[in-house]
Amino acid sequence: MALLKLKPSFKDYIWGGRRLVEEYNKEYDGEILAESWELSCHPDGPSYITNGPDAGLTLQQYIDKYGKEVLGRNCRRFQEFPILIKFIDAKDNLSIQVHPDNRYALEHEGQYGKTEVWYVMDCKEGAFLYYGFAKEVDKEEFARRIKDNTLTEVLNAVPVKKGDVLFIEAGTIHAIGKDIVIAEIQQNSNVTYRVYDYGRVGKDGKPRDLHVEKALDVTNRTPMPKGQNCSPHIADCDYFTVDKLNLDGKTVQRVEGSVDGSSFASLLILEGEGRIRNGNTELSFRKGDSLFLTADSGEFEVSGVCQALMTTIGKKENMIRLGIDIGGTAVKMGLVNDKNELIAQTSIPTKSERTAQEVIEDIGKAGLRLLSDNDLTIDACAGVGVGCPGTVDSKNGVVVYSNNLGWKDVELAKELKKYLPLPTEIRNDATVAALGEAVAGAAKGAKDVVMITLGTGLGGGIIIDGKVYEGGLAGGGELGHTVIAAGGEQCTCGRKGCLEAYASATALIRDARRALESHPESLMMEMCGQDPANMNGKIPFDAAKLGDETALAVVDQYIEYLGIGVANFINIFRPEQFIIGGGISKQGTYLTDALKKVVGPMCFGGETSALPEIKTALLDNSAGMIGAANLI
Repeated sequence: MALLKLKPSFKDYIWGGRRLVEEYNKEYDGEILAESWELSCHPDGPSYITNGPDAGLTLQQYIDKYGKEVLGRNCRRFQEFPILIKFIDAKDNLSIQVHPDNRYALEHEGQYGKTEVWYVMDCKEGAFLYYGFAKEVDKEEFARRIKDNTLTEVLNAVPVKKGDVLFIEAGTIHAIGKDIVIAEIQQNSNVTYRVYDYGRVGKDGKPRDLHVEKALDVTNRTPMPKGQNCSPHIADCDYFTVDKLNLDGKTVQRVEGSVDGSSFASLLILEGEGRIRNGNTELSFRKGDSLFLTADSGEFEVSGVCQALMTTIGKKENMIRLGIDIGGTAVKMGLVNDKNELIAQTSIPTKSERTAQEVIEDIGKAGLRLLSDNDLTIDACAGVGVGCPGTVDSKNGVVVYSNNLGWKDVELAKELKKYLPLPTEIRNDATVAALGEAVAGAAKGAKDVVMITLGTGLGGGIIIDGKVYEGGLAGGGELGHTVIAAGGEQCTCGRKGCLEAYASATALIRDARRALESHPESLMMEMCGQDPANMNGKIPFDAAKLGDETALAVVDQYIEYLGIGVANFINIFRPEQFIIGGGISKQGTYLTDALKKVVGPMCFGGETSALPEIKTALLDNSAGMIGAANLI
């Protein structure tokens, strides 16, 4: 991986000064420099790479080029780059403001809220900042004091000195006072609700906007402690972990560390100068520099006389995932924990006669309700996995075609993120059912699994080395559309002789009805009320178990066809487990025992070869939800 040196974007807000230029080596020729955004993928101010073959790219362009793996496993739960790091020079007082939490910001602003930490790099004697309320105030008093400009009378004014740390949780009213230089590590958001600005005007000569009503909605009006105990870190929360490096050149002359695959590491140089080495890359640094080590970049060494803040992304415990299984009749969705337990679920009617956008809106809102009903915020959810019938382009999150839903070229992932702005993965529904059985069902513990689902059609899913196999093109493995009889029965796909045309529940019902045409005395006729139109996939098996010769012939032929397909897939993939799902699988060992007798001789090597276990699925309707959740 890589060691990168970054160049910031600059902000010339009216309260800023010149210290970032004069003392922190910022190359900026404007009159005012209020903020430098040192580590940023935010479109309002990206940071740029200055070294190596990718010099000139923004950090976001670098991530797009090499993939999110450069950020590490702990960042998978974030839809976007998780943090933003700034230097702030407050020559004058900043406005008094508050940031919303994720739930409110997503609903009202379409982006995440903001929790942040301040590290005081320097300040003048007597400097202070506002941090929460000095006493508890009710909403009416809060509103009145904003209106009559007496808000500062009830705010908690905190004197500060160099090296102080304050954790600013979303909902905390705050303001940086004049003559303070701060390093700020925050969620990647630019949402701020300003409530008081000392009567100042902006560059346009007009008073700057206030956001009073929204601030009233989100502000915690009870007094706040000065900070949180994050030992051994200087700050630690769900969004970032911050540690301090202090090389005094005497007791500590160098620091060694390692960046593994869990998270990237950001180094912000507060004081001094030195060198950093990582692999074959060695860079010098000085006060004000920003360095970035990609995840899995390995061992590094920092030497010199310096102080720095190191920021990483920690693992959030007890994360849940939202698994969604879209069907033609109903959409099932469930919350799945890290033990692959379905802890809550709901369903809504699909109503696929509507537009795709209307269906997706219902799904998104139902997902939010499911989280809310279980007292979970959206940031407790690592992501959304979706199983959808039809041909799926998982790379681009597009349902290419779904006959069941009447969808064509639907940008499912993109549309769903409008309501659930989380990492989102989609796959074919049969594929996610196979993944569900592999991680928590009949094939639990197996790394190589093939599953077929016997329903109206014949779906299939392939798991290789514990991961969903789709091949290099959109669509994945269409196991039901492998031909077992050239020129045979017409298949719904347009070809003839497909396995689906012989081994789906639909095919079994067709063959049973045909048998009744020449054998109306069969017990199957009685079981379907003397009307073959009432035939279903269970009746032939029920009649066969009672010894009905016609039903036995139908079932035996059905198992023969199914066995040809199963043997073909075993010969190709050699899985550890072969799972049968769908309505027909409810026949249990009656089905699998007969199937094993057919399959064994047809597999390459016959009885002498190692054959997989053939079992029926265990998870029933939950397989799709659990499997979809495991796409995250």
